[in-house]
Amino acid sequence: MAVNLLEPDLLLAVKGIRLASIAAGIKKSQENDLVLIQMSENSQCAAVFTQNLFCAAPVTIAREHLQLQAPRYLLINSGNANAGTGEQGLRDANKCCELLAKQAGCQAKEVLPFSTGVIGENLPVNNIENSMASLYQQLADDNWINAGRGIMTTDTKLKGISRQIKLQGKVVTVTGVAKGAGMIQPDMATMLSFIATDAAISKQLLQQCLIAAVNNSFNAITVDSDTSTNDACVLIATGQAGNEPITLNSENYQQLAQLINEVCLYLAQAIIRDAEGATKFVELQVNTARSVDDARQVAYTVAHSPLVKTALFASDPNWGRILAAVGRAGVDFDINKIQIYLNDICIVSKGGRDSAYTEEQGQKIMQQQEITIRIEMQTGEHSACIWTSDLSYDYVKINSEYRS
Repeated sequence: MAVNLLEPDLLLAVKGIRLASIAAGIKKSQENDLVLIQMSENSQCAAVFTQNLFCAAPVTIAREHLQLQAPRYLLINSGNANAGTGEQGLRDANKCCELLAKQAGCQAKEVLPFSTGVIGENLPVNNIENSMASLYQQLADDNWINAGRGIMTTDTKLKGISRQIKLQGKVVTVTGVAKGAGMIQPDMATMLSFIATDAAISKQLLQQCLIAAVNNSFNAITVDSDTSTNDACVLIATGQAGNEPITLNSENYQQLAQLINEVCLYLAQAIIRDAEGATKFVELQVNTARSVDDARQVAYTVAHSPLVKTALFASDPNWGRILAAVGRAGVDFDINKIQIYLNDICIVSKGGRDSAYTEEQGQKIMQQQEITIRIEMQTGEHSACIWTSDLSYDYVKINSEYRS
């Protein structure tokens, strides 16, 4: 059950982008599991990838290809991660690039491969080969929703968003999709996101935009503290909106960067809203900390506490679990100065339960689907904000049955 997440009725086409999605028989469910994204010539492409040392074969190949050539195609499969597959995995990822290159009349290094699904099983390349011609023939500019569905695994909702602004009198579109519900604590969860704009902007500035946006969105969420082998976020700029190329330190750059940040933040929060088994969407704000690193460390310690997460699921205002998690975060503070809030209700102050707090107040807040835990460290001026979910029976059930 996704927490207050609606699927988009429409995702706007981006000039210079065409997409296709079909069922290649990779998933046992026979749902769509193979997606192709074509970008026009002279498009710019930025990307960030998982930092997991056991990164999947397609991550290795995509990184290599991105350094060699401006890509023309993204080839994405769901249902199989092609991770933990050794040299065979690398051969399979390369083979898929070669198959698409032969179909499209391009070079294999102009293809970036991506995979998501079960780790440790070889990619069924024959299924992909048999589906390649049909996949290519179905490319269309209005296929964002089908593409978004084709990359889903344990997701229950399509995650997508479109935004438009005017730059230099030209309408600029940004559209993106993402997948992810478990194994989520991106470090650039099984997380993939593909975002495109028709704005004209250099690759260097596009990469700068993406890194800044990811740090405030995809790198500020956690479901279960597991960093995937396959995480990737790709941002494409086709340059077909008709605007003059955007330059650094310009108002146009700031406007586009803000729009990309909004799209990434929406998609990242959508992942938390659709987290496996989630019944709560939780924002963790840590303020007045000595450093941003301190603030994030406290936030993640609370977010990763199984005791806090199960209390959230039970709607149990067991504030002692939050207090204990803050205390073991490895950050120095004065326990007599720190304050902890549930929404706007202070639950901890002066080293213990706030004198005005009542169990009834806490119970009322914990029964809500969306909750903010705010922690005032009183050690400095820095803040951090992350988003997480609760830990339910269904999370255990989904992951215990994932391969069956």
